Amino acid sequence: MPAILLRAGSPFAQVWWRIRRPTTFGVKALVRQADGRFLVVRHSYADTRRWALPGGGYKPARETPAEAAARELHEELGLVLAPESFTVLDTTVTTLEGKHDTLTILTALATSDAFTLSPELAEARWLTSLDELGDAPLSQWLLRALARAN
Repeated sequence: MPAILLRAGSPFAQVWWRIRRPTTFGVKALVRQADGRFLVVRHSYADTRRWALPGGGYKPARETPAEAAARELHEELGLVLAPESFTVLDTTVTTLEGKHDTLTILTALATSDAFTLSPELAEARWLTSLDELGDAPLSQWLLRALARAN
């Protein structure tokens, strides 16, 4: 889906969530390299300035959090990681976006640093430290994942 459509639809989705208050499940993936670098992304739709972790939604009846993380990384970045390579760092229930969301943060080691951006992403970078982003806004899930992984 083109980034412009994602950006246009995001406010409507948030209003819908506040009215309906659905239960959703999501994953975020802290992908690291053996040399300690980790992957951060900026989305092309909601909150386009904030650096975050790749990830997305899933349905527990269809896939596990690890399978969802592997699928999302492939869809968003073209990265291929086996579901069994993921370890759960944290699971949190939140109502931040007006919905009841269970979010699982996982981590995995990537064997390659090559990626291809999907239209969902404006940018992705491998970092050795968050200092490389200066004073850019950061996702709380990115901060939580890094704290749990260290």
